[in-house]
Amino acid sequence: MQILDAERESKIWPLFRLGFRVFFLGGALFATLAMAIWALTLSGAPLLPGITNPIWWHAHEMIFGFGLAIVAGFVLTAIQNWTGIPGIRSWPLALVAGLWLLPRLLMPLRGELNLLVMVLDLLWLPLVAGMLARPIIQIKQWRNLFFVPLLAFFTLLNALSYYAAFGHNWLLAERVFITAVLALTALLAVMGGRVIPFFTSRATNTEKPQPIAWLEKLSLGALWLSTLGWLLLPRTALFNGLLALILLTAAIGNLARLARWNSRLTLKIPLLWILHLGYLFIPLGLLAMAAALQQWGITVSLASHWLTAGALAAVILGMIARVSLGHSGRPLEIGRSMVVAFALIIVAALLRSLLPLLAPGMTVIAYHGSALAWILAFGLFCWIYWPVLTRPRVDGRPG
Repeated sequence: MQILDAERESKIWPLFRLGFRVFFLGGALFATLAMAIWALTLSGAPLLPGITNPIWWHAHEMIFGFGLAIVAGFVLTAIQNWTGIPGIRSWPLALVAGLWLLPRLLMPLRGELNLLVMVLDLLWLPLVAGMLARPIIQIKQWRNLFFVPLLAFFTLLNALSYYAAFGHNWLLAERVFITAVLALTALLAVMGGRVIPFFTSRATNTEKPQPIAWLEKLSLGALWLSTLGWLLLPRTALFNGLLALILLTAAIGNLARLARWNSRLTLKIPLLWILHLGYLFIPLGLLAMAAALQQWGITVSLASHWLTAGALAAVILGMIARVSLGHSGRPLEIGRSMVVAFALIIVAALLRSLLPLLAPGMTVIAYHGSALAWILAFGLFCWIYWPVLTRPRVDGRPG
């Protein structure tokens, strides 16, 4: 069986041998390029000739272009570990990756209102969901089936974002984008709770803290509830207060979860401290979102960047750095350049989320400084991991 697997594998370009390869590298390359375009656009460069609303493009592409590409790479890789059934590879993987890439390339030229762009961009996530559903249903592993309706929910949000763009309804677009950010944050909290304590216990030779059932239900339930509440609740003082209370509950719950994961033991292990520090931005971001709803000196846009530039970016960078090593048969060790990338992404998060709050007069500097640090961080990842993701596993195994 191994000989047959190796023979088949040798005929597949390494980039399409497993989902993490093409989507981690593609997502990181896109994150670097899209942020560079955004920074130059803020400076007045006409790099988005087809786009009606550059702010819409920036928000949409960071969420649905970058963030969900990483999610797709993760789940399309993890599915074979969960089910024991080989993951999607070869031309089916190339097809779904191409459907993800085409809207990214066409949108700046054709615009966010172009029908072809919309159709292509609404196809790739349902295709990923179908690829996930088949093996899960085949072995009746219902625990992981929740990814399928979750990807359908993201597809609905994506469709709503195009509907808002078509109607030039920025209030609806912002509501949709923040909902998507909260949903990604909730997904991050679910997966983080599964892997961060496990990774920490293995690397530090300590006992893995067992989840407390009521705390898990409270912290994750409040986070999912706040996601739906942000999308559906009316924007009145009463409902804003209720939603802020739910966000506060989610923040305290997730801070309590993190406090049990032995973060103090990770200070000398970069592949761990980046995950713990990135996760810390989740409760901080949820607190900021609650404050924004109550109009306590912070805008919704600024508050949301605690979650996007902070939690999502840092945890994603840490996860793709680790997963790429593990699934390519390499030791879980990184060099100084990748540690610099981790430091830069934290700097990017703090510049974007904290500096405008402390010094509003430096907001423009914060935008550009954060963008530069982001570009350098993901650019370093692309440079370091290009050979890892585009070459066969070093141990000769499939994948």
